[in-house]
Amino acid sequence: MRGLNRRALGRDRATDVIAFPLQHLGTVAGDIYVCPSVARRSALAAGVSEREEVLRLVVHGILHVLGREHPEGKGRTGSTMWRLQERYVREISSGSGG
Repeated sequence: MRGLNRRALGRDRATDVIAFPLQHLGTVAGDIYVCPSVARRSALAAGVSEREEVLRLVVHGILHVLGREHPEGKGRTGSTMWRLQERYVREISSGSGG
């Protein structure tokens, strides 16, 4: 994942998720890459299950594919995208899905 992050985004470090929005016949599509080892460490640090953290990263990637963005640094977890991400994670985890 570090190599992909370096080649695609110029950041020489491992990351948890990378999303690439794609256009395919006028529809929204994309590739989402999740790094299990980084997700595992993040889950441990946050006190959540690996399943929940991977879900969070997939939702995060989907939001990026859909064109959502967030600031870097301190404003990230207070951003509109982050709040939407956490809402979806809660809904999917609770089984309400909607």
